Amino acid sequence: SALIHAATMVTAGVYLVARLDALYAVSETARFVVAVTGCATALFAAASAIGQRDLKRILAWSTISQLGLMFLALGAARAPASLFHLYTHALFKALLFLSAGSVLVAIHHEKNVDRMGGLYRQIPFTFIGFALGAAALSGALPYVGGFLSKDIIFEEVRDYMYGGLPWGKYLYGAGLMVSALTAFYIFRALAD
Repeated sequence: SALIHAATMVTAGVYLVARLDALYAVSETARFVVAVTGCATALFAAASAIGQRDLKRILAWSTISQLGLMFLALGAARAPASLFHLYTHALFKALLFLSAGSVLVAIHHEKNVDRMGGLYRQIPFTFIGFALGAAALSGALPYVGGFLSKDIIFEEVRDYMYGGLPWGKYLYGAGLMVSALTAFYIFRALAD
């Protein structure tokens, strides 16, 4: 389940658009549509993750939000940045899904994060794994995969924005907002 949801099935669209990057280079309008769609997806999914109380749903909406960031990078003509985030996302999201599975087994398949307090005493290694995955997802650990890949995406979007991307400053600001929301909902799930 962790492999399917973190790496292969859900990221096929990102890989396809990255492979067709030369085709998107012909039309700035097509790139703009990809960037706006990615940005809107990332914002909607991050907002949806905040409203969830089910641990697996939080992780699922988080995956959609990160896919939106990947499409934002693709729309800004930065396929390598998007693919780098795809790879790092696969690693830290697999860690989060595996940790979530361990948590669900430990608490007899209760998924509501409001009823999960104090698990760091019962399953400390799982807590450490989830905490490391959460820190990587939010970009809180400097010079670790999630931090580096998001930093590259935002740097590339900012550079492309100054190169004439219409509405670029709004896309850049929305991407930063998605990162802030990501840190909020994943650490809220960790704290509960």
